[in-house]
Amino acid sequence: MAGEIPDLIASERTGTGKGAARQARRDGLVPGIVFGGDTDPLPINIPFNVLFKRLKAGRFKSTLFNLKVEGQEDVRVICRDVQRDVVKDLPTHVDFMRLRRTTKINLFIPVEFVGEEVAPGIKKGGVLTVVRPEIELVVTAGDIPEKVEIDISALNIGDIIHISDVTLPEGAKPTIDRDFVIANISAPSGLKASDDEEEGEAEEAAAEGEEA
Repeated sequence: MAGEIPDLIASERTGTGKGAARQARRDGLVPGIVFGGDTDPLPINIPFNVLFKRLKAGRFKSTLFNLKVEGQEDVRVICRDVQRDVVKDLPTHVDFMRLRRTTKINLFIPVEFVGEEVAPGIKKGGVLTVVRPEIELVVTAGDIPEKVEIDISALNIGDIIHISDVTLPEGAKPTIDRDFVIANISAPSGLKASDDEEEGEAEEAAAEGEEA
């Protein structure tokens, strides 16, 4: 199970329609709606500053939230749409969908590398280059992994980690079909420069031989 799912605190919006929505915006709130599940849609308001900060942080539409509304049971939700002002590009309305524990959703799960201290490639001066610090996976809402752990203890310089090399948490699968790269152990910059110089000298020698 994942670590703590972030709380998103909102208030129930009294009144519906454009008038109530405009009043909410005047009060520094962003109107929204929570739908899905076995209950009626719930109109809500979220403080503009809170929502804007979440949006700026990124991954808003792929983050699972624990929605807290006074007088209502906490519910897990995921954003399905954010409407924005066409001129200012600021949020004017947000839609959330309630999730059952069995619902399948796409989420970005962080990657954690272990065994770096004993990896032969690292000991030789190689550098772990992380291409994807997060992997987008299809997961079950009731069983979201906190992280994907990748053991690099046996890797050498030049080794590449593909998604097919990773043991994913049970029930999770990548959203991308191709065998994409997650990380690699690259040669240290000094070694690369030395290799480049040697290659250059070999090419020059070959060229001189051809001219002779």
